[in-house]
Amino acid sequence: MAQAAQASVIDAISTPIHVEHDKTRRQFVIRLNGSHDRAVLLYEYVGKKTVDLQHTEVPDAYRGRGIAKHLAKAAMDFVVEEDLKAHLTCWYIQKFVKENPQPQYFEHICQ
Repeated sequence: MAQAAQASVIDAISTPIHVEHDKTRRQFVIRLNGSHDRAVLLYEYVGKKTVDLQHTEVPDAYRGRGIAKHLAKAAMDFVVEEDLKAHLTCWYIQKFVKENPQPQYFEHICQ
């Protein structure tokens, strides 16, 4: 059984990663292993044009594979495309921006 679970983890990672933006629930989602497991990045509007990128969560079995990076990029690209300002409450988003110093990201971060 452990081998089957391991195989499904590998299968899920070997397929292209697709980030879905659920604007109603204010989250970015990557469905892993079909649709059973999910990685999420949660945000809230804290003003008309300001969001708080609050929390990123990847299931333990999928950590260390760069999945959160896809969520962070999608969230920051959304902030830029919608011309929003962002509070980076989530430590992972802070790390992502530091490791991917894009000028368009810095212009949209609340200091």
